[in-house]
Amino acid sequence: MRSIWGSKLKLAFAATALGGGVGAAKIANSDDPATALKLCTTVPVRLFRLSVTAAAIAFDYEYSLMGLPEDSDERAKVEHEVHTRSARRLEDLCFKNGGIYIKLGQHVGQLDYLVPLEYAKIMRESMLNRCPTSTYDQVCHVVKKELGGTPEEIFDEFDPVPIASASLAQVHVARTHEGQKVAVKVQHTHMTDTAAADFATVEFIVNTLHRFFPSFDYRWLVDEVRETSPKELDFLIEAGNNVKCMDNFRRLSPHIADYVYAPTIYWSLSTSKLLTMEFIEGPQVNDLKGIKKLGIRPHDISKLVSQTFAAMMFKHGFVHCDPHAANLLVRVLPSDRSSFFGKRKPQLVLLDHGLYKELDTYTRTNYAALWKALVLADVKGIKENCMKFGAGEDLYTFFTSILTMKPWERVIDPAVDHLAINDQSDLQIYGPEYFSQVTELLRRLPRVILLMMKTNDCLRSVNNALLQRPSLESFLIIGRVSSEAVIEEKQLHAKTLFSRISVWFEEIALEARFILMRMALWALQFKKSLSL
Repeated sequence: MRSIWGSKLKLAFAATALGGGVGAAKIANSDDPATALKLCTTVPVRLFRLSVTAAAIAFDYEYSLMGLPEDSDERAKVEHEVHTRSARRLEDLCFKNGGIYIKLGQHVGQLDYLVPLEYAKIMRESMLNRCPTSTYDQVCHVVKKELGGTPEEIFDEFDPVPIASASLAQVHVARTHEGQKVAVKVQHTHMTDTAAADFATVEFIVNTLHRFFPSFDYRWLVDEVRETSPKELDFLIEAGNNVKCMDNFRRLSPHIADYVYAPTIYWSLSTSKLLTMEFIEGPQVNDLKGIKKLGIRPHDISKLVSQTFAAMMFKHGFVHCDPHAANLLVRVLPSDRSSFFGKRKPQLVLLDHGLYKELDTYTRTNYAALWKALVLADVKGIKENCMKFGAGEDLYTFFTSILTMKPWERVIDPAVDHLAINDQSDLQIYGPEYFSQVTELLRRLPRVILLMMKTNDCLRSVNNALLQRPSLESFLIIGRVSSEAVIEEKQLHAKTLFSRISVWFEEIALEARFILMRMALWALQFKKSLSL
């Protein structure tokens, strides 16, 4: 046991020393002497915590599982215990170090079935609800530095108590001198101070652990956070994403453009570290009680969420990749009047536009073709499009199971509700025995597809909260929109009369098939209503 702990400490101190060199290089690039001094005192402590935690987790796995047969009940039990202990260690590290570590923990919490369930559950429960807040003095410092005056000078009113706090920033309610009520998003001061050094050291530790323990391969997650976090730290990029998203709906999806909304940006009161936008009130998308008070049916919200994100993924190629419940508000469509039955039309308000992913035409079209094949249970199309993303002959069926949360036999079942039936057997495909397959699949897939899988998990969670079950109509919407995207792309490349006619016949056949599926859906719903 002494040799084990000796090895652990050696790895921790080696990682701290070497990682410290990497972090020091980042510190040396700081132009601000005060910031450099602060980094010199805080980064080594943060790095040492990271190193000790990483070493503890790695050796816990290595030695707790040593000698246990792969498929034994004892190994499964011990694995669950190690996953839980390690997730708690990671949670503790994220809260103590803060900053980028909180963001990394949030990513882990939204990766259901891409990381062990114990990690996803613990991170999701803590990272989204217990984010640190900046003091009002720190908020004043940011406002003065960015806008040239105190909050009381820049705004007519400014509430010093934040209404929300996230990993990167917190939001205060204010009122402009012109009388508009606004939400002011203020970046935490510590984010940019240590971000560069944190990225460098986290990346170094993960790479080191992978060299020692090849089965531990989460380099893709570090790569993703390193690529996306600098963009999320620039609020002017977020503001631009907001505008581009709404423009895409007006140009490419005008039939639902009025039903999707993003807050208006106040550009003269916004910078890279402070964002001022229209204040919008409304219940979160998973607040059933609040939604029903508005006279809106949860089913209508579920349908709108599916239409919105299907359009983003398959037609716009510009996708909001953080659609958890806190970022989706619901309000009554401003131009709507109550129907005879008192039901109102919903409008979906999209918040937090910092994390977007742009899909090139090849990725967008093939992803659409894959979902079209999944909804239609087209075995040939499923395999063909999975192979294009690198899943391979050995893992393409597993890839589809993760996308749909259904076993392969259900995925290719021709029944109209094959992707919506819900029973306990669906969950059995995600046991610890599949962890090596998940790891290998993540290594092969393009990172953009990993982020689409994360987005799918968030949307599935929203739909389940709204309807308490998988939604068949959501899958039909996904099938229809993805099919439209595939047809539109084929029409663009149809150069001859024969090819145009061929695409036209394919479009008619698909439309007829979706009409039949819709009729089958109505029949199923009628049958269920009779059995109640």
